[in-house]
Amino acid sequence: MATVVTVVVSLGLAVFLCAHVSIAAALARRRLWGRALACLVLPPLAPWWGWEEGMRVRSLAWVGALLVYTGGVIAA
Repeated sequence: MATVVTVVVSLGLAVFLCAHVSIAAALARRRLWGRALACLVLPPLAPWWGWEEGMRVRSLAWVGALLVYTGGVIAA
């Protein structure tokens, strides 16, 4: 059981970080430098601004991964 929780937490964190960096990089590519830097400092802004810019899948992946990670940490 402990191995399953460890894998879930690890995968949740990895997907969360990838989605976060992906949103920040996409914002930077769109010349929204201020938003890209701000979402690195204030992480909850990333899915919000990603959603506004049409990055729906990335924003949902960000929120979903955060929920999986949080659930895994609580289960641990």
